[in-house]
Amino acid sequence: MSGRGGPLAGLRVLEFAGLGPGPFCAMMLADLGAEVVCVDRPGKGAAAALFEPRKNILNRGRRSVALDLKAAADRDTALALAARADVLIEGFRPGVMERLGLGPDVCLERNPRLVYGRMTGWGQHGPQCDSAGHDINYLAISGALHAIGRRDSGPVPPLNLVADFGGGGMLLAVGLLAALLEARNSGRGQVVDAAMTDGSALLMAMTYSLKAMGRWSGQRQSNILDGGAPFYDTYCCADDKWLALGPIEPQFHHRLLATCGIDEADYGNQWDESAWPRQRALLAEAFSRHPREVWCRRFEGSDACVTPVLDLDEAPEDPHNRARDTFVSHHGLLQPAPAPRFSRTPAALGKPPFEQTGGDNAAVLREWGVPSPD
Repeated sequence: MSGRGGPLAGLRVLEFAGLGPGPFCAMMLADLGAEVVCVDRPGKGAAAALFEPRKNILNRGRRSVALDLKAAADRDTALALAARADVLIEGFRPGVMERLGLGPDVCLERNPRLVYGRMTGWGQHGPQCDSAGHDINYLAISGALHAIGRRDSGPVPPLNLVADFGGGGMLLAVGLLAALLEARNSGRGQVVDAAMTDGSALLMAMTYSLKAMGRWSGQRQSNILDGGAPFYDTYCCADDKWLALGPIEPQFHHRLLATCGIDEADYGNQWDESAWPRQRALLAEAFSRHPREVWCRRFEGSDACVTPVLDLDEAPEDPHNRARDTFVSHHGLLQPAPAPRFSRTPAALGKPPFEQTGGDNAAVLREWGVPSPD
């Protein structure tokens, strides 16, 4: 597949179909210009039970090859594709690829420069490595889930953004690119073991730093960044829409109070934790007086660090997002644009999500120089 730009143009990625973080990583690489081929089982494919294929944004930018990995001829085809790839991504439980004859030892013997990426929840070893799990489980053992939520409630799942996509797919992408850079010098590929438990813990580095300094309480909603501070939280407006506040710095906090019409003498010291409940009540009462749009106009252009909490319909229409084309319509599907931005080799959206599993078998095998198993 030619004609695409991006900083990863010319890179070949072989992805074994899965759900969540593996496809997200492959999507990012495709956005950045890599040629990504997704190997899925014949039929409807791995994600069909959850997603309508043509609307599955995680599958954008790549082609689909259907192979029955339990059949010897199709396994040989998969191995031949791996021999011609720069990167391989798989997200099965530990040992599955080995049992299929497609483990890293076999693939690296055929292709010594291959970077073999493994995306799992628990990692390739450890007491839990063979257990089932999801984002919430991996997040739970990192310490992150315990810290998220209100004082009077249990921990709150932050969607599946942290373990699946931040600590999983994005961290795998970083690992793959690092291994590719190293392979340029050494001529040797390697295995990248990306565990969502590891990634979730890594994302907590600053929080563990604050804990080490005695500046983080184990009680939810008792800290600056967990909703404990009244100046770092969300508030409901008169129309039941919400605002997000984050004026941590004193000069920004002064602007917040001035715009809200709150007397600083009545409010007290921003950092007096004993005053936080009273300060929260003052802010809540102020914001309850007017609809969200009124407050947005009042704070527009200020450094008070106040923004509307937008829903999924509102976010693509936000003026800042529109100015940066943060969301784009591609093949009739509204979706987040590729990120980050590049000055010389911009990322771009390629093919839409593939609708037919295996629809690109003939073209991919021909272009990659692999004989058809038929």
